[in-house]
Amino acid sequence: MTSTPALRQPCPPGACDCGREQLLDNPNSDARILLLTRAEETRLLERLENLESLADLEKMQQRIYAQLGVRIAVAPGFNEVRSMRGIGIQLDALPGLCRKTRQAIPTAIRRALEKRPEIAYGLLNANDLLRDT
Repeated sequence: MTSTPALRQPCPPGACDCGREQLLDNPNSDARILLLTRAEETRLLERLENLESLADLEKMQQRIYAQLGVRIAVAPGFNEVRSMRGIGIQLDALPGLCRKTRQAIPTAIRRALEKRPEIAYGLLNANDLLRDT
């Protein structure tokens, strides 16, 4: 007896532009993102807020891509980085990814960077921005 995994409940009509219905209608589409239920999303956001190091952030980026198909790019912005707002966090556009989730993931990562500035320094150093200091 096999059980189907729980899928994310649909957003209220007009509240989101995730394209969940189109994703479910297309049999060739990657529906892994729908496995991120609201409870799992809460666990993911808590985990992202409590990152320990730059290696931990990179590991989470890889796991999120492997399990959900969402690519997250975290890099210093084009201008001078004076605060955590100067670090760009981009999620690939993906059908089925809820609007609130697209906003919550970067917010959780920024909170982690504010809690542990050494992660941000490591990120800047990895992009050769602190090479002369």
